[in-house]
Amino acid sequence: MAGDQVTLLDLWASPFGMRVRIALAEKAVKYEYSEQDLWNKGALLLQMNPVHKRIPVLVHDGKPICESLIIVQYIDEVWKDKAPLLPSDPYERAQSRFWADFVDKKLYELGKKIYTTKGEDQEAAKKDFIDSLKLLEGELGDKPYFGGKTLGYVDVALLPFYCWFYAYETIGNFNIESDCPKLIAYCKRCLEKESVSKSLEDPQKVYDFVVMLRKKFNWA
Repeated sequence: MAGDQVTLLDLWASPFGMRVRIALAEKAVKYEYSEQDLWNKGALLLQMNPVHKRIPVLVHDGKPICESLIIVQYIDEVWKDKAPLLPSDPYERAQSRFWADFVDKKLYELGKKIYTTKGEDQEAAKKDFIDSLKLLEGELGDKPYFGGKTLGYVDVALLPFYCWFYAYETIGNFNIESDCPKLIAYCKRCLEKESVSKSLEDPQKVYDFVVMLRKKFNWA
């Protein structure tokens, strides 16, 4: 909507922030990007998200919206004239929310375990991670996108993790594509969309960021 003041408080490497970036790009919403230092949190972030004190935060006309999936739903409802992300059917909406929640609960935590643990713990995390991706692969089936013919809510939730896969694979010494070829083919296909390719970060850069985290917190 013309005249809207939209600011995204974010960290470049955050898969959660990338979700919001994809949604805003799909809706062609112009916004100001504000990079945040999570180790030296600024006054604006603490003011706009006093509960969790974390990114991303979407500030729309001075009002903050927090938590990435909630932000994506908000974007879909406010800028509803273009590129709907959630289906109109109540059951299909519920299913979309279920799978996005699955991505939230599984991929981030298991991915983090892969680069913060060693030995048996890391092996267990890798197995659970692949098992989770296989469930997603089964849900995707032969559809171009999770919701059908157009990019939708589950895609927005999942795709940012694709640029983290290289870090997981390199640190965990395993190959995702060999176990989940259809899911990787889907991710590569989605990257042909400008809203996705411009919102995701370079996998090598993300890997370097994870290496820095491992050294900073003695996870290596």
